[in-house]
Amino acid sequence: MTLPAFFDPRRERAYMRDLGRAFAGALVFNIPLLMTMEMWTQGVTMDRWRLLLFMTAGLPLLYGLAYYAGFSKRTGVLNDVLDTAVALAVGFITASILLILFAVVQWDAPPREALGMVALQAVPGAMGALLARRQLSGEGGGEGDEDHASYVGELFLMAAGALFFALNVAPTEEMILIAYKATTIHVLALVVVSLLLLHLIVFNAGFAGQEEADHPAKAFFHFTLPGYAIALGISLFALFVFGRTDGHGLTGVVQTTVILGFPAAIGAAAARLLV
Repeated sequence: MTLPAFFDPRRERAYMRDLGRAFAGALVFNIPLLMTMEMWTQGVTMDRWRLLLFMTAGLPLLYGLAYYAGFSKRTGVLNDVLDTAVALAVGFITASILLILFAVVQWDAPPREALGMVALQAVPGAMGALLARRQLSGEGGGEGDEDHASYVGELFLMAAGALFFALNVAPTEEMILIAYKATTIHVLALVVVSLLLLHLIVFNAGFAGQEEADHPAKAFFHFTLPGYAIALGISLFALFVFGRTDGHGLTGVVQTTVILGFPAAIGAAAARLLV
């Protein structure tokens, strides 16, 4: 019996291996959030429009990760879209299974609550699925690989890294507590340290602009400042989505954003190590 011309057993086996690695990536990268009580609570109490905003904002980010990394070697716009959709499905499936195993989602739970808890975990799980090939296999990329990213592409990768790090702590009460305890001097010092670490890590992690390190001022304004601005923007977005800006004055929101901006800046700087 002759197999259809479009069916290649080796290619299908390779794709199944990539898919299995995607599930492993979703598990490895998302396990801290899956076992965080604040994320369970947010899935239940979060306004549905905020959840929808989070999911909607996550789609272009996932597509970008599919373009620069992806859990398979297939390239092209259609394949990137398919990788994005499959990664999101992997995120939903992984979160559903584990939250049920952890007895967080009960069989008799109201659909609205169960779906909210799972959907909130799906985007970070999908990020892990798309990063799996880069992190778990040691394979390089092909065309569209992040090694050939443009300046805008580098900034996108910084945004992805910032979001990945920020999500791990944004829903927690500790962000509010630290911001409450911090004085103006603490906040200003944290801004300086965040900028310094971001700058040092960027120019030791293989960014396209690394050659500009011989011109510190140019490198600082070309990558470090935009990267930190992106980290702060991502932090403010995450705090807003999780309702951490509600009921707080401008000073409190600024301080909390700077506090969350610290791990976000580290994530932005280390994006090359993640993607």
